[in-house]
Amino acid sequence: MSKMQISLTSKHIEPLNLSPFQRILLTSDGTLTEILEAYLLEKIQLVKISENLVKVAKPIPALDLDIDTQVIERKILLQGKISLNNYIYAESIIVPERLDSRLKSRLIESQEPMGRLWLEHKLETFKEIIDSARETAEELSDFFNIAKEEKMLCRTYRVFSNKKPIIMITEKFPESYFLKKI
Repeated sequence: MSKMQISLTSKHIEPLNLSPFQRILLTSDGTLTEILEAYLLEKIQLVKISENLVKVAKPIPALDLDIDTQVIERKILLQGKISLNNYIYAESIIVPERLDSRLKSRLIESQEPMGRLWLEHKLETFKEIIDSARETAEELSDFFNIAKEEKMLCRTYRVFSNKKPIIMITEKFPESYFLKKI
């Protein structure tokens, strides 16, 4: 069994029930912005929902963080620039002390997706997918104009730079999206 099959089936996601593009979104270590643009033939823009500097209330082992470490909690949508359709919802936990000051400033001030900022700053990264899931939309349903009980496909990965985890990102999209068979 491949790493992808193990990762997905351990979370009760059957790879054969996913479209090829859904499998790519859940298992790729590339940045989703460019992947979405190539698939959708539409420029993708970032819409910030929230971005707050907070102290963590409990340790976050995936980021090697202890209680009271300052992080940036960020929630965004990847949205079609023309259609204004929301395609991906993402939550990030960013460790600002592990980022270059220019990158940190651009991250906070700009409306650019993280992948584009990594390219702009030539940040060398390694990405590791640590979880996949299938869950109900609940409060995210309004962003996608779906029912609260509809299913979302999710993946969580962490981003390393200089051998340190700098960001943990969870991306979610409706299971009803990207079903077109190639």
